[in-house]
Amino acid sequence: MSDNQNLLAEQRRALILDEVRRRGGVRVNELTRKLNVSDMTVRRDLDALARQGVVEKVHGGAVPVGASTHEPGFEAKSSLELSAKEDIARAAAVMAVPGSAIALSGGTTTHALARHLVDVPDLTVVTNSVRVADVFHTAQRAGAASGQRNAAATVVLTGGVRTPSDSLVGPVADQAIRSLHFDVLFLGVHGISAEAGLSTPNLAEAETNRRFVRSARRVVVVADHTKWGTVGLSSFARLEEVDTLVTDAGLPAGAREEIAERLPHLVVAGESSGIPKE
Repeated sequence: MSDNQNLLAEQRRALILDEVRRRGGVRVNELTRKLNVSDMTVRRDLDALARQGVVEKVHGGAVPVGASTHEPGFEAKSSLELSAKEDIARAAAVMAVPGSAIALSGGTTTHALARHLVDVPDLTVVTNSVRVADVFHTAQRAGAASGQRNAAATVVLTGGVRTPSDSLVGPVADQAIRSLHFDVLFLGVHGISAEAGLSTPNLAEAETNRRFVRSARRVVVVADHTKWGTVGLSSFARLEEVDTLVTDAGLPAGAREEIAERLPHLVVAGESSGIPKE
């Protein structure tokens, strides 16, 4: 019986390690559902894998060793926290005013947001995300085919060097952004914390995001609760440079208090409309 238990544990851990490497990170609650085992069993498995040096434990889950420099691809990230991203996208979309100039950075959450913005009239949209630009271009083609004018009048793709997450970064992107001014920047992030602020594992993307922040009158970060406490290799903005964080109900109470102390507005999708800072 002991041998069977050990074999089952080895099989589970192999599956967990495969998930971590394939997706760039896993959550404990996802693994309990997938493997049909208890929360405690998953945590023991993650402890064992961490002792072997093949994963790094983070709050609520695990990431590959060296995750501060690991950048998962778009497809790997797009399967994570789907309902949370959709809730965040709906909540953030109301902040886009018809006729305004907005910027959307790369990321799966901004990609979800783009799908909610295609019907906002007369937006000028600047993005360094190939995927985001495709959302608007597809809507434009559909509108043209049906004889309707598309709501997004202008879409500007910055150009640059493509990252694993299908963002365009580097000197070409930086120069394009430097000459522009946005009413609102909707910014996706790899990680967010009180100490490190906003961060990414990609050095070139950090500089491009830094340019985005400098060119925006208002900065709205769209990030699900799993991003809190994650720190990438390079920080590109302090929390105090963010005007609004839009997140989901999974954000712990302690994190909410810490964020509310530093940001003018915290919007928890599906809950309150925001916590203004007096």
